[in-house]
Amino acid sequence: MDSEAAILALAALAQPTRLEAFRLLVSRQPDGVPSGELARLMDVPQNTMSAHLAVLSRAGLIIGERQSRSILYRADLGGFHALTLFLLRDCCGGRPEVCAPLIADLTPCCTPKVLVHG
Repeated sequence: MDSEAAILALAALAQPTRLEAFRLLVSRQPDGVPSGELARLMDVPQNTMSAHLAVLSRAGLIIGERQSRSILYRADLGGFHALTLFLLRDCCGGRPEVCAPLIADLTPCCTPKVLVHG
């Protein structure tokens, strides 16, 4: 990812409704959420939500897939991964020990969960 793409992605996330929509889509991976349901869940008018989703899509953070008469949106985890790596690489300046505490903070939320059958 280059600086221009990172700025576009960060600008897209620098708005409360878009940030909340992106976070909601991440939490609903891999299923995604239809645009109308997303608008209802967030109590945002459909046309306003469509505009926000277009910004997130242009920024490479979400993907829309037409399904019949609606569009199913999913977080583009590849785009989010690229943005995160871009930020961490610049932050670390080639010194992994600088970013180690940031990455360590992710461990509790991102550790694969073991399913218990009972």
